[in-house]
Amino acid sequence: MNKPLVGAALAAVLIGAASVPAAAVSSDAPAPDKQTAAVQPAAKAKAKAVTFAGTVALSNCSGSVVRVPSSQPTDPALVMSNGHCLETGFPAPGQVIVDRASTRSFTLLNASGGNAGTVRASKIAYGTMTDTDVSLYQLTSTYKDIESRYGIKALELDSARPAQGKAITVASGYWKRMYKCNIDGFAYRLKEGRWTWKDSVRYTSACQTIGGTSGSPVIDDATGKVVAVNNTGNEDGGRCTDNNPCEVDENGKVTVRQGINYGQQTYTIVPCVGAGNKIDLNRPGCTLPKP
Repeated sequence: MNKPLVGAALAAVLIGAASVPAAAVSSDAPAPDKQTAAVQPAAKAKAKAVTFAGTVALSNCSGSVVRVPSSQPTDPALVMSNGHCLETGFPAPGQVIVDRASTRSFTLLNASGGNAGTVRASKIAYGTMTDTDVSLYQLTSTYKDIESRYGIKALELDSARPAQGKAITVASGYWKRMYKCNIDGFAYRLKEGRWTWKDSVRYTSACQTIGGTSGSPVIDDATGKVVAVNNTGNEDGGRCTDNNPCEVDENGKVTVRQGINYGQQTYTIVPCVGAGNKIDLNRPGCTLPKP
C-alpha cells in the first residue's frame, strides 16, 4: 500500500516515501507541506482542466470531497480516501465499518493547491479493505456550505466503469502533486498480504505514486470525474506480500509487475448512496461488501 505517513511503527510495513519521480507534477517549493501545484499546460485532448480543487489532505494520506450524480447541495458532504487510511487502523479481511463516529479533520485544497480551509467529519460512513480499499467520511458541512464558504465544488464519482487507455491524473492532496498517466488495464484480482481486491485499475509506468498518495482521487482527464481511488503499488518485485501486490487472473495465474501502481474503481460506490447521501448497502445494484 502507498504508505500513510503516520510514524515509524506503521511505516515499517508499508511503502516508504521516495523522491519525487519525473512523472509527478509539483511546485518548486522546498518543503512538501508548503508546495503548490505548478500551472499545467493545456493537454491537447483534455476536455476538463484537472486541478487540486476539492482534494484534501488527511493527517497521513490524501483524499477528496466527492459526490454522486444524485447528491443534493443540502446533503452532508462526503470525503473519500482509502480503508487503510482510517484513523482506527487497517480493517481486517472481511471487516466492514459503517456509521462509526469520527471527528477527523481534513485540509481542503483550492485549484492551485493552496489551503482553502478545514472540514470535519461527523462519522465514518463506510470503510473496508475487502474487495476494494475505500473509506467514506460524512462531514458536518453540506456541499452548499463548502461551496459558499470556500468556493470549492465536490468531485463527482463517475457512474460508469472506466476504459483501458484513458488518460488519468492521480491528484495527491497530501503532497500537492499530480501524477499523469493512462489506464494500462485491470487486474482481475489484486492480492497484497492478507487482502484481496477485485477489478483493480493498473496504471501505466508514468504514475510513480509515493508514500502519502494513498486515497488520492484518480481523475479521468476527459471528463473531470473520479474513476478510482489510488491505493498501492509493487515496490520491489515481491510476490503477493505487503507492499508488493500481485495480479491473479481468472485461472489463478500470478503476475508480478515491479514498480507498477494501482487504484480501486469507484463506480461501484454510486449505487450504494441513497437519499441524503446515506450509504445504503441494500440498495439495488450495490455490490460493496456488507458487515
